[in-house]
Amino acid sequence: MIDQSNDPEINGKFLGTVSSDFIKVCDTLKEAAYQLKARGISNYPIFPICKATLPFGQLLLGKTEVETQWNYYFSTADEFQQLGFIDKDKFDVFQSTYKDPEEFCCLFVVDKEFTNFLFIPYPED
Repeated sequence: MIDQSNDPEINGKFLGTVSSDFIKVCDTLKEAAYQLKARGISNYPIFPICKATLPFGQLLLGKTEVETQWNYYFSTADEFQQLGFIDKDKFDVFQSTYKDPEEFCCLFVVDKEFTNFLFIPYPED
């Protein structure tokens, strides 16, 4: 199972590129999270991001189309359980660490050196 907490040491390494990209895509991600929840698809939207192509999730924003360093996908906690990224027996741990999707974006950063959840707050209007 992957740790869902934000690790300050890891954040420093990736937060720069993720944050600069996030400003460009945050409105789209927030709307996608809202739609996934409003349509009853998932109360736990997850946005995997990767500089390469991912074999899971659905591509939402490609890095060339929005001029970012990361590709942005959308997924759900259900898919992550099916893939074995979230232990089905410990889903309550995931739920307790998952932050309000109206205030925070749940990113799943996939990189050669780092693969983990990162919760980043949406900018205030």
